Amino acid sequence: MKKVILAAALLASTAGMAQRFEENRSKFEQLGTLLPTPNTYRTASGAPGHDYWQQRADYDMQIELNDEKQQITGTETITYFNNSPDELGYLWLQLEQNIFDKNSTANLTKTSAMEEKVSMYQLGFMTLEQFDGGYKIKYVKDKAGNALKYTVNGTMMRIDLPHALKSKGSFSFSIAWSYNIHDHNKLAGAPGNGRMGYEYFAKDNNYLYEIAQFFPRMAVYDDVYGWQHKQFLGNGEFTLPFGNYKASITVPADHILGATGVLQNPNEVLTATQISRLQKAKTAKTPVVIVTQEEAEANEKDKSTTKKTWKFAAQNVRDFAFATSRKFIWDAMQITQDGKPVMCMSYYPKEGNPLWGKYSTQAVAHTIRTYSKRTVSYPYPVAISVHGPVGGMEYPMICFNGGRPEADGTYSEQTKYGLISVIIHEVGHNFFPMIINSDERQWTWMDEGLNTFCQYLSEQEWQREYPSRRGEAYKIVPYMSMEQNKLEPIMTNSEQVSQLGNNAYAKPSTALNILRETILGRDLFDYAFKQYATRWAFKSPQPADFFRTMEDASGVDLDWFWRGWFYGTEPVDIALEDVKAFNADTQNPEKENPISKAQANEQKTISQIRNEKDIQKTLVDENPELKDFYNSYDRYAVTPQSKSRYEQYQASLSDEEKKLLASGENFYSLKLKNNGGLVMPVILKLDFEDGTNEIVRIPAEIWRMNNKEVSKVIHTSKKVVQFTLDPFQETADIDTDNNAFPSKAAPTRFQLFKQQNRRPANPMQEAQQTQGGQPSNR
Repeated sequence: MKKVILAAALLASTAGMAQRFEENRSKFEQLGTLLPTPNTYRTASGAPGHDYWQQRADYDMQIELNDEKQQITGTETITYFNNSPDELGYLWLQLEQNIFDKNSTANLTKTSAMEEKVSMYQLGFMTLEQFDGGYKIKYVKDKAGNALKYTVNGTMMRIDLPHALKSKGSFSFSIAWSYNIHDHNKLAGAPGNGRMGYEYFAKDNNYLYEIAQFFPRMAVYDDVYGWQHKQFLGNGEFTLPFGNYKASITVPADHILGATGVLQNPNEVLTATQISRLQKAKTAKTPVVIVTQEEAEANEKDKSTTKKTWKFAAQNVRDFAFATSRKFIWDAMQITQDGKPVMCMSYYPKEGNPLWGKYSTQAVAHTIRTYSKRTVSYPYPVAISVHGPVGGMEYPMICFNGGRPEADGTYSEQTKYGLISVIIHEVGHNFFPMIINSDERQWTWMDEGLNTFCQYLSEQEWQREYPSRRGEAYKIVPYMSMEQNKLEPIMTNSEQVSQLGNNAYAKPSTALNILRETILGRDLFDYAFKQYATRWAFKSPQPADFFRTMEDASGVDLDWFWRGWFYGTEPVDIALEDVKAFNADTQNPEKENPISKAQANEQKTISQIRNEKDIQKTLVDENPELKDFYNSYDRYAVTPQSKSRYEQYQASLSDEEKKLLASGENFYSLKLKNNGGLVMPVILKLDFEDGTNEIVRIPAEIWRMNNKEVSKVIHTSKKVVQFTLDPFQETADIDTDNNAFPSKAAPTRFQLFKQQNRRPANPMQEAQQTQGGQPSNR
């Protein structure tokens, strides 16, 4: 323990400070020109401006599914409202089904390599070349039935208007089209495949359809990009305007169909029993089965040759999707959210049971409740989860989800929680981006990242210690530890990201969790996040609107945080390099001299220790006449003069200064080094010699003058035996070996193994086999 005499002031070098500022200013300077200039459409606070506008598109569709040919045919009338201040000479529409054309840009530019063993992913490309995909446009006509000139450019279509569409005007036109639905499992590797398609069940010779991106849809025209007509290449999803939808969907009469919106003709497509069950679901506390497994199995066997048309209407939505099959079991449970009824429903084949009947609709309801609490109240009357071939994809009021038990009805823990998590995630997309309508084609993280963050919070409210895959800071460490040239900033266009899951889902969700737990605290964060959702509900925010709102509503300058986490790729690696211990010298010789003497005796060198044994007599020992005053002088003895000096020092001190000097405080000088580059708060755990501990939290601004290394003095009344950085793993520090002083080895274990192919553990199945088993429910 070193001693330090308290000084009145410390002098700093102005030149040194200036140099450090120049070297390190980029970490804390304002984002400035990285963000667009505020205007009357989008304000500096992050809120929509008083001149904010957005377009609207209403749809009236007649759709038919051909169950024999797996084909969709349809006609639609679109009424487009030009709410912009601009005249428009043409309109752009999205034709996402064209991604399945063998000559699509996505197909031609997707890189691949052939090996002796071919994966299903690679096989999907070869199969795609044989698949007759893409739209067949029959006609495009105006309201009067006159043909309109149009040009197809990959996944986009331009319609040339006969007259410019003036500001505040509207234009109605109709399109007729058809396309072949792809087999989701056969086109496993095709770009964009994972968002819709059909699954064929050979055992009962039936199909299950999850249909989306099935109609030509209006592209977005806004104040940021003008027309957003970036080609659909598979990763960047969809950017769409809000509107009102009417859809009439004709399918085989024995199909059960779920869709965006509210069913308009239940008496025409449902039995009296099914309607009665739906009525019961309105007051039920647990899901009510509307179509039972036995009824679905009967439908599988008796294939109807007649048709039914299901009619749906949806208000103020940005898209429309549906699912249909004679295999569907259907259950429902109505909840009340902020005074409004929401019918939560699930559609699934028997292959999904028992998991789907037990968990799906409950997960839907849980998501609506938890997301509404943190964002905006769920505004729609319906929320649906559908099980089929699509692993996870979202649309307004309906989503498609994977997760299937074994054939014997058992399932692994991984399968169970994977199912619950994907339902929470996809239902959660109703909020991001179906309500808070971000540009998915440009910024995947604005919907996937924010939604994954909310998913994590909802999972934790589902069950204590829920095994969330993403959200906690330490789980992003493997990604952040990669070589810098393998990483892209979060602020990277969706189609240029090589690791979309890590970059657009995991990293932004982790960053938001860190912002909530470590930077702002839950109260400030939750208020600001809800403000963002409220401001931009049913509007179209950009990244700057999110960044600015979070700062505006929290009252905290977060530019350093956005710069590091969203615009940069540097990791967090803060090292606790050194700790020096001090306490105040009281200058009382009776107290200090014995301490100094003891320290001197403890600090003998190896030579001094050995000399005491090896050197029997010194020259002075043999010649006493060589001794003088200093041979008998005790430098640690208390003298009248030293006592007098101490008394004079005491007389010069005020009562407060005497109290401070007598407190016996321990002072520790910590040297911190930023090896990773990403500045973060410094969280320290102090373990004291009496077995207690204390947490010290230092804001990230400690790095503002020097973001490479800093020192910090901490004083305590008790002696510290161990300092630990980031004790709760909340900063995503990639190297914890340098986080402790004195350093300590991290406990690890190893396991011997033989190389073998193993499926995920299924304890339920193992227990069933041990106990003799129970019959499958399928």
